[in-house]
Amino acid sequence: MEFGRRALLGTGAALGLAAATHPAAAAPPSRVLNAADFGAVGDGRADDTAALQKALDRTFAGGGTVLMLPPGTYRVTRTLRIAFDPGSTGNLGRRSGIIGHGARLDSEIADGGNVIELLCRATVRFVVIEGLDILGKGRERHGIYVECDGGGIYFYNFCLRDVNVQGCGGDGVRLVGNVFEGQIVNTYLRSNKGCGATFAHGTHGGILSALHVFGCVFGQNGEHGAALARNCYDIAFHGCYFLLNNQFGLLAGNGCTLLSNCGFENNHAAAADFAGGGYGIRLNNFGTLVGCTAYSVFHQTGLIQAFVAGRLNMMGCTGSGGSKAAGAGLARIGGSQAGRATLIGCAGAVQYDNNFDALEVGGPDGGVRFGAHWQSRDLPQLGDYRLWVDRNGRLRIKNGAPKDDDDGAPVGAT
Repeated sequence: MEFGRRALLGTGAALGLAAATHPAAAAPPSRVLNAADFGAVGDGRADDTAALQKALDRTFAGGGTVLMLPPGTYRVTRTLRIAFDPGSTGNLGRRSGIIGHGARLDSEIADGGNVIELLCRATVRFVVIEGLDILGKGRERHGIYVECDGGGIYFYNFCLRDVNVQGCGGDGVRLVGNVFEGQIVNTYLRSNKGCGATFAHGTHGGILSALHVFGCVFGQNGEHGAALARNCYDIAFHGCYFLLNNQFGLLAGNGCTLLSNCGFENNHAAAADFAGGGYGIRLNNFGTLVGCTAYSVFHQTGLIQAFVAGRLNMMGCTGSGGSKAAGAGLARIGGSQAGRATLIGCAGAVQYDNNFDALEVGGPDGGVRFGAHWQSRDLPQLGDYRLWVDRNGRLRIKNGAPKDDDDGAPVGAT
């Protein structure tokens, strides 16, 4: 079921966060530092780890500082760590972060550490990472790891923009815990051994929520394009593309707030064939999809496989395939007795599991398709009357909900 983020946080924490979010948008940085002034060379040969760490320590020692990385290739051999310790004021009120258009971090981390690690043990806002390119070698862990997990601490109003993360041994980006009200924009997450991105509630009560992902590409990752883990669900993807990932384009085990104008192409690249493949999205509980598409010529079998316990709404979505995936369709949907699904103006074959059905409006055959079984969640209703088709193929009607297949009366009976 969907729950409000404020309710999950609890009344006291929610009031504290609400009070903190009222100030105006972040002011521009008060100063700009240059990584070259700390000894970073960026020639692809020198080990720039120590110089970059020193520059980051200075940048995040107080609010309102941005670190510029001039174009170049910066070799790093251990994790670049940004830490906000308990009691820190973070960077409240002023934008802080890293600007690195044309700058690449070339990871030679061999101990399983993350390339950039931001550990938040205080309330922090307005962190920006922009224009940075991270190239892994598969021996590090995640490309960018952000953790803010615990009571009374929050990481919010952040932005990852124009970032490229590829080749890492774990996820391209992993965000964990009390990470709120942030944006990931025009970011490319490719060929990582884990997921392109993972969004997760924490293990100590941290709730990840209200994140928006715009125009990003999740491609050729070893697991999923993106995964919503530990019951996280409050993510919205807009105009994103998920393609050629080894498993699902998107795995959403507890639902997903919104997918709009997103494309899913040729996921399940690790499957042996079309019969062993799967859908672009695997979703449980609830979700809303608007204008999303799926196309496959290999192993992806359709747009979405869903088990619906809340509500699934799909509008203007399509699913199709060609060549080896000529049988690809739109959706495979099952669910609980409480689940409801509505499909409006969608195209592509729909398969239902265990007598689950949806209300389909303007589907491939036009008109409106209601449920027909007496236990259907979407029986036609005329005022208080319900209509259904019994096991003998007769249309039946009853004032109120039917209690069994023989309830009510056949239509036209005297």
